[in-house]
Amino acid sequence: MPKGYWVSIYRTISDPQKLAAYNELAGPAVRLQGGRTLVRGGRVAAYDEGIAERTVVVEFDSFEQAVAARESQAYQEALAVLGDGVERDFRIVEGVD
Repeated sequence: MPKGYWVSIYRTISDPQKLAAYNELAGPAVRLQGGRTLVRGGRVAAYDEGIAERTVVVEFDSFEQAVAARESQAYQEALAVLGDGVERDFRIVEGVD
């Protein structure tokens, strides 16, 4: 079964305090759903129209598990805290077998 991945590319971070509060809640929510953070921040080399901002990649055992984690109550609480503190491109993608 292909794995599922959350891929977040942050375009702007307008409120670092909101991002910090989100991180406090999102980390445990992701782990509770079986997610494993593979990339969080760090160096970025952006090409073409890419944005060299914060990037996060989280791996789940399946695409369905990744979607369920995004919809979980615990993660929704983290999103509520984040609010308008960032502008990001968030996707859930299916890995290859």
